[in-house]
Amino acid sequence: MQLFTIGVNHTTAPIDIRENVAFNAELLPQALADLSRQQVAEAAILSTCNRTEIYVHTIRPELVVEWLAQYHQLNPAQLLPYTYTLSSDEAVKHAFRVASGLDSMVLGEAQILGQFKQSVKIAQDTGTLGTLLHKLFQRTFEVAKEVRTNTDIGGSSISMAAAAVKLAQRIFGNINQQTVLLIGAGEMIELCADHFAAQRPQKITVANRTLARGEQLAEKIRAQGLNVDAILLNDLPNCFHTFDIVITSTASQLPIVGLGMVERAVKSRKHRPMFMVDLAVPRDIEPEVAKLDDVFLYTVDDLAQVVTEGLGNRQEAAINAEQIVNDRVAHFMHWVNTRQAVPTIKALRDQVDSVRQTELEKALKLIQKGESPEKVLEQMSVALTNKFLHGPSHALNHSQGEAHTHLEHLVKQLFGLKE
Repeated sequence: MQLFTIGVNHTTAPIDIRENVAFNAELLPQALADLSRQQVAEAAILSTCNRTEIYVHTIRPELVVEWLAQYHQLNPAQLLPYTYTLSSDEAVKHAFRVASGLDSMVLGEAQILGQFKQSVKIAQDTGTLGTLLHKLFQRTFEVAKEVRTNTDIGGSSISMAAAAVKLAQRIFGNINQQTVLLIGAGEMIELCADHFAAQRPQKITVANRTLARGEQLAEKIRAQGLNVDAILLNDLPNCFHTFDIVITSTASQLPIVGLGMVERAVKSRKHRPMFMVDLAVPRDIEPEVAKLDDVFLYTVDDLAQVVTEGLGNRQEAAINAEQIVNDRVAHFMHWVNTRQAVPTIKALRDQVDSVRQTELEKALKLIQKGESPEKVLEQMSVALTNKFLHGPSHALNHSQGEAHTHLEHLVKQLFGLKE
C-alpha cells in the first residue's frame, strides 16, 4: 500500500466542476465510511471552496477517483481530466504546501489551515485515520506552523474578504452609504464582516439558517458601533431588494439566491446596481444571475485577479517557505522508509528469538539431567553461533562474481567488520 492524494483544485478545475465534487462537512463521516470500503486502509477528505482532496493509504488510487465521481453521481470520464493523483513524497509535499498556504488561490492565506485541521478531526472521529495518515497530518501542521513562524508568508493584507471590499469600492466608491447583506455566519463571512465593517456602511444585515447564530455574529459587528440586525434565510425574499452589497458563503448544497428573487429585487430597485460576491462552493447564487443588467456577480474564481495585485511581498517569503517544505518532506519520507523495514526487522527478530528459545530449552533439560552448567553454556553458545551464522556463511560460500562482492560488502557492513 502507498500514500496518495487525489483531488481537484482551483488550478485544475473550474468552479462548476469543483462545486459538483464538494462535500458538506456534516456528511463527511458518512462519505468517509463509504470510502473506507473501497480497498482503502486510511482516508481523510479536505473540501473547501477551492479544492476537494482525498488523502488515502491504498494500493488502487484509481478506485478512489471512480468512487469520488460515483458518490457525486458523475461519470468518471467527466471528472478525470480535472483530477490529479500524487503519490509518496509528492503527496507529502502537497499536504505540507496546502496547509502552509503555498497552494492556495490567495498565497499564504491562513484559513486553509483551520479547514485542514477540521477535516482531519472528522476523519479521526470517524475512525479512518491510521498510523501513516496520523503521522502525516501531525507533521503537516508542524510544518505549517514553522512556515508561519519563520517566513512572512502571511504578511500584507490580501484575502478574499479584502478583495470583495476592493471590488465593491470600484462600483460604489465610498461604501459608507450602502447596505450590506451577509448570508451565512461561518468563518469566511466573519472575515468579510470585519473588512466591510471597517468601511462603516450604512447598515449590515446577517441572514442565517438559525437566528441565534446570526444574532451572535451581528452582536460582534454591533460592538463596533454599527447598525446591524439578524434575520432568517426565509425572510430574504421580502427584503432582498433593500441591499446594495450581498456577500454569501454557506454550506448549502443548493442555491439560496435564485434568479427569480434577484430579478424582482432589480425591478424594485429601478436599476440601482447590486454587487454580489458568492464565496460558496457549491455556489449560493444561481449562475444565471450574472447575466442580469445592473447586477455585478463575482465568484471565488473571479476574485483571483484582484487578490494577485497584493501578492508582491509574499512571493519572496514563498521561496523560503518552499525550502522549509522540501526539507521536511525529506525527513518525513525517511520515517516512511524506516516504517517499510519494520516487517523485515520483526521477522528477523522472531526467527532469532525462536532459535534462542529452542537452544535455551535444550540447555535447561541438560542441566536438569545433571550436566555441568559450564559445559552446557559452552555448548549453547557454540550452537547459537553456528545457527546465527549459518545463513550468511552459506550465502557467501555459494555466491560468485559481482554478487559475491556485493554480498561480502553487505555482510561486513551488517556485522561491523573492517574492510
